Amino acid sequence: MTINRLNGEALYYAFLSGANEVIKQKYELNRINVFPVPDGDTGSNLAYTMYTIVEEARIKNTVKETMESIAEAALNGARGNSGIIFAQYINGMYMEMPEDEDVTVEGFTNLANNAVEYAYKSIAQPVEGTMITVIKDWAQSLHLYMEKATDFGELMGESLQAAAESLKRTPEMLKVLKDAHVVDSGAKGFVHFLEGFIKFIKTNEKAKFEEDYSEILIQTEDMHVMENMDLHYRFCTEALIQGENLDVDEIKRDVEDIGNSLVIAGNKKKVRIHIHAAQPEELFRRLRRHGRIIQQKADDMKRQYEATHSRAYPIALVTDSIADLPREIMDEYQIYMLPLNLIADGSNYLDKTTISSEYFYSLMDEIEEYPSSSQPSVAVVEDYIRFLREHYSKIIVITVSDKMSGTLNAFRKAIEKLGIDDGSVALVDSKRNSGAEGLVVMKAAEMIHQGMDFGDIVSGLEEVIDKSQIFVSVTDLKYMVKSGRISKYVGFAANTLNFKPVVSIDKEGHGSIIGKSFSVDSNTRKIYSLVEDIHRSKGVERYAIVHANAPDRAREYEQHFIEMLNMEPEYIMDISTIVAMSAGIGTVAVALISN
Repeated sequence: MTINRLNGEALYYAFLSGANEVIKQKYELNRINVFPVPDGDTGSNLAYTMYTIVEEARIKNTVKETMESIAEAALNGARGNSGIIFAQYINGMYMEMPEDEDVTVEGFTNLANNAVEYAYKSIAQPVEGTMITVIKDWAQSLHLYMEKATDFGELMGESLQAAAESLKRTPEMLKVLKDAHVVDSGAKGFVHFLEGFIKFIKTNEKAKFEEDYSEILIQTEDMHVMENMDLHYRFCTEALIQGENLDVDEIKRDVEDIGNSLVIAGNKKKVRIHIHAAQPEELFRRLRRHGRIIQQKADDMKRQYEATHSRAYPIALVTDSIADLPREIMDEYQIYMLPLNLIADGSNYLDKTTISSEYFYSLMDEIEEYPSSSQPSVAVVEDYIRFLREHYSKIIVITVSDKMSGTLNAFRKAIEKLGIDDGSVALVDSKRNSGAEGLVVMKAAEMIHQGMDFGDIVSGLEEVIDKSQIFVSVTDLKYMVKSGRISKYVGFAANTLNFKPVVSIDKEGHGSIIGKSFSVDSNTRKIYSLVEDIHRSKGVERYAIVHANAPDRAREYEQHFIEMLNMEPEYIMDISTIVAMSAGIGTVAVALISN
């Protein structure tokens, strides 16, 4: 078959054929992934990028409009370094493409070469021996073969050999590849894309896709191990922002000091950012001044790496971001946290991950529409559970009270959809939130550390939950009114009376007012009295103090309880932004487990 020009339909099906080839090679690409970090997800990220092209790209009236659809889809689905580099390369080809003209052999060659600069500029610190090297070498080879090629089949066939040779040389350029005896995973993915692309050009056979792509992001057991991995910038962080006249270079300059592995792709209307960051929330704080954040994620590469290569226990312990437990303790016991969603100022943030407490407090009184929250989607939970089951024999999930959130139900539905009925996943309703939930999770982690049996841990947690309590000092009811927890009428009446309630959670997990005070001092004395009664009647095994931007009040609580209980708190920390949204700035709480 001879093809001298590519119209929109031919270009579309060639891209789909290339995308299909990458998706089929996902597991192998994951297995050899060692750069920039050996997190074993390059194949999954590229597969997701390609899958989005398959799902969203459409044949349009002209070849340029079709290419725009492909580039837009690539940008929407771009994941990881390689996915975003690929998306920017495709966007470069689109932006260099002339209007309303089918693509000739010469035109395609020029597009491929002109777009190389876009790929290089997308990376803060380009590293040779990766995907960009193979892209460059392949594009340059098109120039070499263009004059003697009679059609696209010949041109692409010859250039594929050049790309394959470039791929073989990647270990000579990157020591980490040579030491691991592998080629670069992203570069190999690009070669597979070319193989699929050329397959359609030569045969005109449309790609046959699998019907079920539900496991497109599954990780694999056989991933490469790397010693002494530096994961200071532990969160693989990505964002997609939308706006008018976005400046990719300006955005790059604004965020490049946040971490490493920075890759940016996009155009004036939409920009995708990828960076490895120690504090993902700082990226999103800065991006907010450039455009509207429409997608975001922050994967904990440290926990992913531990799951794959350095599991401390055969049982995985999972909780949600409502559980207030310091990162140091979560790291010590390798506890997994699934963040809830916080919707603020038109953006969907990930609680405790992509928005800091300090930044959230500044937003609470600033934005017109008060923030809201939601549990993780069932699809997100499915991916989480599916990944953990590949690496752990058992999973214990402890969630915020089922009476306060749909999080437990999201886990329940995900487990049903995955068909897990072998008893390997236990769902535990903490019937608590905040610091009380955190203490329950901490006890579960200690049980796992002690080597207790899975069933004994799950049954033992019922007693722990029954002994847990939290007492919350609310100083300003306006936040409960704004969040819809109480009506405006009740809030107005309460504020008129200077009402300062003490809030707790009953045995079933419902929030309840247990103390009526009309001053902060009275409110505080009520909490002191409640804890003292428990101390005298049962004894306090452990306690924690949490607060919403009230460190001075928290220190007062600490001093009082150290004297009363003769023990230090397990920890003192800022509460979840979602809890703070309802409880309000100035709130302090003491959580405890009695003897």
